[in-house]
Amino acid sequence: MRYTPEHEWLRIEGDLVVVGITEHASEQLGDVVFVELPEVGRKVEKGDEVSVIESVKAASDILAPLAGEIVEVNEALPDTPALVNEKPMEAWFFKMKVADLAAVEDYMSAGAYEDFIG
Repeated sequence: MRYTPEHEWLRIEGDLVVVGITEHASEQLGDVVFVELPEVGRKVEKGDEVSVIESVKAASDILAPLAGEIVEVNEALPDTPALVNEKPMEAWFFKMKVADLAAVEDYMSAGAYEDFIG
């Protein structure tokens, strides 16, 4: 598991990268009321805005952590956005196939992320 400065978690599953938001981000957002997911098959560059999450406090973009292609989305989230608050480390947003899987290692480890959020 790796973590981005934008409070996304990244988990490698085979040759895919699974993306969600951290418990810290979920707590900061408050009650999530809306999730918009990217289209499967969409090709993205690192830093592209690919999803939108809205809570009672704010709206935030979920960014592509790496360049690649969206290959699967969590279709449960738009119908049940509260899953992001209930189980943030399980409520993944999308899975992507990336050209350079090793680039995930450039992101923070769990310990580094804990230090990052203080």
